[in-house]
Amino acid sequence: MLLRSIKYLVGAAFAGVLLISFFVGVSNYLSSPPAPTAEEEFHKHPKHLALASDGPLGRFDRQQLQRGFQVYKEVCSACHSLSLVAFHDLEALGYSEAEVKAIANQWQTEVPSVNPETGEPATRKALSSDRFPAPYANEVAARAANNNALPPDLSLMTKARHDGGAYVYSLLTGFQPQPAELVKKFPSAKTPNGLHYNPYFANLNLAMPPPLTSEGQVTYAPGNPKPTVDQMAKDVSAFLVWTAEPKLEQRHATGIAVSIFLLFATILGYLAYQNIWRTEKSVVRETGVLDPKNQAKTARARGKAGIQG
Repeated sequence: MLLRSIKYLVGAAFAGVLLISFFVGVSNYLSSPPAPTAEEEFHKHPKHLALASDGPLGRFDRQQLQRGFQVYKEVCSACHSLSLVAFHDLEALGYSEAEVKAIANQWQTEVPSVNPETGEPATRKALSSDRFPAPYANEVAARAANNNALPPDLSLMTKARHDGGAYVYSLLTGFQPQPAELVKKFPSAKTPNGLHYNPYFANLNLAMPPPLTSEGQVTYAPGNPKPTVDQMAKDVSAFLVWTAEPKLEQRHATGIAVSIFLLFATILGYLAYQNIWRTEKSVVRETGVLDPKNQAKTARARGKAGIQG
């Protein structure tokens, strides 16, 4: 009993300390609320981006994906890797096997390898079975070339960021001069040298300079939209949605098929219930002690035992 009382007292004391801490924290927050920050006031939510792959019935626009891959190849691949994507995956975008082999062979970064004669580190031309090689040999080299900032891998970027493709699109089109109002209200938040103001980035200042700067930076094939900064940003965002979820169309098709099957099975189950089981629940089956045979046996046993009632 003594041990049990001690346990209750310790538990009550712990709960009391937590309760006091909670009320003290709430009181301090209400009496001295935290000062507003530049990030809270000037950070913007991503712009709306409508892609053909949106929604449960969405399908990829392969022409747009090819344009997005072209933007990645000519602009983004100089700094950012696609370590989870292989060259042969590009066949899903509409490229032929020969075109994929040519893309791999002509890729600007060669694949790390070993010289078979000397055993020394070497590089070779990429094959269609290879994944996209990283633009830098290692993290140290990547940071040294980018003012100590590490360019992230883009394979799953639209899955790793809230709002996915809309985030990438907004970031690429969001570079702008830092507002004078921000500097006036938060002098310490002035964008440091070497960084670039972007209200769609979490802390407003981004090490990456604007990658898309002018119309025609990438030349699209005839029949495609004009390569404005906005259009190129949309296209590469769509491409990165594909790299993050290349099986999206199959998933949508499977989901629709399963939904139709479940709906059909539900209808069949309801009709079976109506035809077979609907009247059964109102029938009281005389089983157990309610069975007349069992009641007769019980009566005889009571009579032999001399039990009345």
